[in-house]
Amino acid sequence: MTAPSDRARFLIIDDHPLFREALHSAVQMAYPDVDTVEARSIAEALELLSGTKPFDLALLDLSMPDVHGFEGLLQLRTRYPRLPVVIVSGYEEPKIISEALSYGAAGFIPKSARKSDLAAAIRSVMDGAVYVPENYEGQPPDPDSTDRADMVQRLARLTPQQLRVLQMLRQGMLNKQIAYELQVGETTVKAHVSEILRKLNVYSRTQAVIEVSKLDNAELFRDQAGF
Repeated sequence: MTAPSDRARFLIIDDHPLFREALHSAVQMAYPDVDTVEARSIAEALELLSGTKPFDLALLDLSMPDVHGFEGLLQLRTRYPRLPVVIVSGYEEPKIISEALSYGAAGFIPKSARKSDLAAAIRSVMDGAVYVPENYEGQPPDPDSTDRADMVQRLARLTPQQLRVLQMLRQGMLNKQIAYELQVGETTVKAHVSEILRKLNVYSRTQAVIEVSKLDNAELFRDQAGF
């Protein structure tokens, strides 16, 4: 029997208690001995991931209260690039699945899937495969998708602190406000901003915000039925 310290650890990120319970049940069906931890927001998930005990898999709902569109997936992928992240979502449009995969998702499981199918999908991802629904037909990348995928690669070069600064820039915060929040000097913030612009290959903080905001893909989620 596997020792408790050697057990796999899964992180379920969903703000709906009933579906967290359903996912937990599917995980237990696939891996009875797994340790499952739950997060109700991206912020809570990031706090858990920053702990000393690593996770082997994250199961993420796209529709979370503290992020928009693919922002939650992007935060997880850029901060923890080695962590497989599987999307479990009520959004089942082929375009959304394609975008999620282009941003590095390890799989996409519809929330409409049966528990046995959820369990099989989780096992498939843990075996190294990328899971997609049986009826999914891949779409050829368009220029916008290619540009967004390239920006994701550039975001991966940012340090955790630079990602925090970028998030604050997106919130419209000034350097002095960012310095106050991070408890650092304004000179340090300016250095972070300069590195962010360099790594993202943009020329101003406004351009950085505009380019990164395109990754949210809010238009993909408009008028879609989801949870």
